[in-house]
Amino acid sequence: MSEAALGWVEPGVATEHPELRLWTLELDRLSRRSSAGVREQLRELADGFRGPQAVAMRQQPIPWAYRVFFHQVGLDPDHDRTPVEALALERLVKGGFRSAGQPADALTIALVETGVPIWALDAARLDGPLGLRPSVPRERFGRAEHASQLPRGRLVVADSAGPVAVLFGELAPDLVVTRSTTRLALFSVQVAGVPDIHVEEALFNVVELLSGEPEDE
Repeated sequence: MSEAALGWVEPGVATEHPELRLWTLELDRLSRRSSAGVREQLRELADGFRGPQAVAMRQQPIPWAYRVFFHQVGLDPDHDRTPVEALALERLVKGGFRSAGQPADALTIALVETGVPIWALDAARLDGPLGLRPSVPRERFGRAEHASQLPRGRLVVADSAGPVAVLFGELAPDLVVTRSTTRLALFSVQVAGVPDIHVEEALFNVVELLSGEPEDE
């Protein structure tokens, strides 16, 4: 497993948002199925993540920090929900956290426990280190021949070949984790008001959950 590292940030973005950070980490994918312990952990977290808790959560320091950042970049967190609030709404609608296999379950657990979002991409499909920058005119979203174009100036996570994710939005469809993925590229976005230790804890939680004994697939 690689050590967590900070990605690059385009100078203009860094000037406007001096505390914005992108954390990255690569590790081997050991299993696609979640263990019984992981599925039980999802059920326990869902039981403690009901309506009143979900409503009160947005006032906690970490979720609040992401809401503030959303306002700063022109997003309405009551419409374009922050990751943890979107997860809370999903839990209320579906009545729980349904297992989606790995790494999805590990990302869900880390987000509920820390409030810090983590995403996963297929590391083999990336070209160089990840960073943060605005999209440029007529830039395509991903590597696919008919990939959609991004609006100019949208903040994206990118490698040397182009955008791989919209910041706090979609992942490029041709770069997501699939059944053939053997190595994961994790990334997390840290904003002002979120201490390093919380990001490190979220990444550590994902690594721990993904490094357990894989079940038969």
